[in-house]
Amino acid sequence: MQCLFVGAGDVASQYAAGLTASPVDVVGVCDLDRARAERLAEQVGAVAYTDLTTALAETTAVAVVNLTDHQAHADVTEQSLRAGYHVHSEKPLAVDAWRARNLLALASDRGLALGCAPTNHRSVAQRQAAGVLADGRTGTIREGYAHAHVGRVTEWHDDPEAFLAVGPLYDGAVYPLTLLVAWFGPVETVRTADARSPWPDRAEDDPERASHVTATLSFAGPTVQLTASFYAPHRSREFYGLELHGDDGSLYLDDAGALTATDDSVQYGGLGRSYTSMPPQTPDRERRHLAGVERLARHRHRERPPLADARRSAHVVAVCTAIERAAASGGPVTVEDCGATAVDPVPPVVRPPSPLSEGTVQPGDGRAALRLPSIGFGCSRYRDGEYVDRTDSIARALDAGYRLLDSAELYGNEYRIGDLLASPGTPDRERLFLIGKVWNTNHEHVAAACRGSLSELGIDAFDCYTLHWPTAWKHRGPLDRLAEKPVAEQERLTFPERDGEPATVDVSLTETWRRMESLVDEGLTRTLGLCNVSVEQLDAVCEGARVPPALVQVESHPYRPRSELVAECHDRGIRVVAHSPLSAPGLLEEPVLAAVGDDHDLSPAQVTLAWQITRGVVPIPASNDPEHVVANAAAAGRRLPPDAITRIEALADAEFGR
Repeated sequence: MQCLFVGAGDVASQYAAGLTASPVDVVGVCDLDRARAERLAEQVGAVAYTDLTTALAETTAVAVVNLTDHQAHADVTEQSLRAGYHVHSEKPLAVDAWRARNLLALASDRGLALGCAPTNHRSVAQRQAAGVLADGRTGTIREGYAHAHVGRVTEWHDDPEAFLAVGPLYDGAVYPLTLLVAWFGPVETVRTADARSPWPDRAEDDPERASHVTATLSFAGPTVQLTASFYAPHRSREFYGLELHGDDGSLYLDDAGALTATDDSVQYGGLGRSYTSMPPQTPDRERRHLAGVERLARHRHRERPPLADARRSAHVVAVCTAIERAAASGGPVTVEDCGATAVDPVPPVVRPPSPLSEGTVQPGDGRAALRLPSIGFGCSRYRDGEYVDRTDSIARALDAGYRLLDSAELYGNEYRIGDLLASPGTPDRERLFLIGKVWNTNHEHVAAACRGSLSELGIDAFDCYTLHWPTAWKHRGPLDRLAEKPVAEQERLTFPERDGEPATVDVSLTETWRRMESLVDEGLTRTLGLCNVSVEQLDAVCEGARVPPALVQVESHPYRPRSELVAECHDRGIRVVAHSPLSAPGLLEEPVLAAVGDDHDLSPAQVTLAWQITRGVVPIPASNDPEHVVANAAAAGRRLPPDAITRIEALADAEFGR
C-alpha cells in the first residue's frame, strides 16, 4: 500500500525503520520543515513536500500516515479524509471529544478506513496480560490502579511545547485507557477528578493544561484510579504501570504502552501469594510502529473499512474530556455527556491453550494434532534421591504461566494437584493441558487407574493419558494417595519384587494399548500417549493401533537427544515431550552450553530448554526453586539459530542418541 507520511519528526523515523520488511511503500513525505521532509524522503526513496494540499493532490498514495504533533493532528486527519484518503493516526484523534467524534463520522460517511494509535492492546505483553484475565486466574476484577508518568518533557524532548499544550491526559493517559477500554469496554462515569499544576520554579516553559491529574473511573466492571503526570518523573517507580485486583488474584503489567515484552513485564499474584513473573512463551516479543498501518492496509478493501481503533480512540478522548470536566466541576461526569462514541470491549487476543485443534481424536485418525504449550512442568515428587512435597512449586509454576502439568499415579500427589486446581486463582480447566500416566503395576487395571487419577485430580478427563513404561509388573493394589503412606508401603505397592527382580506379568504392550484405547471410547481421556519407549516399540503400537498415540514422552537432553525417535514421531504427527531435560550429571557445567548462553543472554539451563523447543520438543523441567521455575519458563519464548543447535547436538553420546 502506497502511503504519504505527514510529519517527519522523531516518530516518523521510528516508522521508517520498519519499511524494509513491510508491504507499506512510502511515496511521499510532507513536513513544514523542508530540510526535515527532504531528509526523510531521501531515506525512504520518496518525494518531499512542504504543503499538505499539494501533497494530497500530487501523490500516488492511497493512505496518509499522520505523524504530526497533537495540535496539528486533527486538522491533518480531516483534510486527508476529505481528500479521499484512508488515514492512520499516530496520536489520539483529537484533544476534545466533539472533534474526535466528527472525524470518526467523516470517515464512516465516506467509507474510508481510519486507524488510530495507540494499538498497545495488540502488543505481546498486553496480549499476555489479557490471557491472564481470560483464563479466569484473577476472578472478577473490581479495583485497579493505572499510571501515566510521562515525566518532565522539558528535560527529555527537544520540542516540549506541543506536549505542554495538551497535558498528560492526551499524551500519556491514553495508553492505559486504551488498554482498559479494550479489555473492559467503555468508561461509564468519571466519579472524581483533580487537576493541579505542580512545576519547578526554575522552568522556563510552563504547562498550558494541568500537569498532574488524578481520576477515579467506573467501567461496567472495575473501578480504576488513574494518575497522569508531567511532574512525576518518567523514571519513577511507576511509568505506565497497571495493577488490577480481582476476587482470586492480582495482575501487574509494568508498562501498558510498551511495544516490547521482557520476562518481568507481566506478573501474577495469587490470593495471599507474592507476585510471580510470567515470562512470554512466544518468541515474538516486539510490535513494530508500522503494525497499525499494515493492519489498515490489509483491511482497507472491506465493504465496511475498519474503524474499531478509531472508535476506541474517540471514546478515550471523551474520557479525557470528562476527566477535565469533573476536575473543574468537582462532581461526577457521565462520559456519554462528553460525546463518547459507542465502543465494545475487544475479546482478549490470546494464544488459545486448548489442547486439541478439533476436540477429541476419533478412532482411526492417522494423526492427533495436539496443540501443546512450548514448555510444561514436571510434577514428580522424587527429587535428588528422596520424596519431596511439590505443592508450592506447582502453584508457583501455574503463577509463572505454565499450562502443561505432567502428573502420574506413581507420583502420589494427584490429590494435592487436584486441591490446587480447585482453589481460587487457578486457570480454568480448558486453559490447561493435563497429562496422566498409568503405572507399571496397573497394565491389567488401566480403566480403574485412570478413574482413580481423575477422581484425585477432580477433573472429568485427561488431555492425554499415557503408559508410564511399556513393561507390566505384578499388581499389588490401588495407588491412591501414595504421598500419605509410609515410604516402605509406597515402595511395596509400586515396585513389586520377586527374587530381587521386578515381579513382571505376561501382558503384552499391544494388549495394554487396547485397554488404553477403551479410555478414549469412554471419554476418560481425549488422547493417548506412550512414555519411555524405543522406536521399535512405538512402531509396534502404531502398526495395530485403532487410536494412534498422540504423544510420546521420553528422557531427552543434549547427551541423549533421541534424534531418531523424535524424527519418527514428527513424521507420524506425534508430539514429543522431554522429561528430565536438565538432570543429566554434569550437563549444566558443559562449556558449550555456557558459550551459547553468553551469545544469547541465556543460562545453560535455558539454553538446554530452548534447544528442545527449537527442535519441536516440549521439555517439562521440574524445580522447587522459585527463581528456577520462572527462569525455565522464560526459555519458552526463545529460539536458537542453526549454528547454536549444531554446537549443542555435538554433545550427543552416540550410544544414547536414539
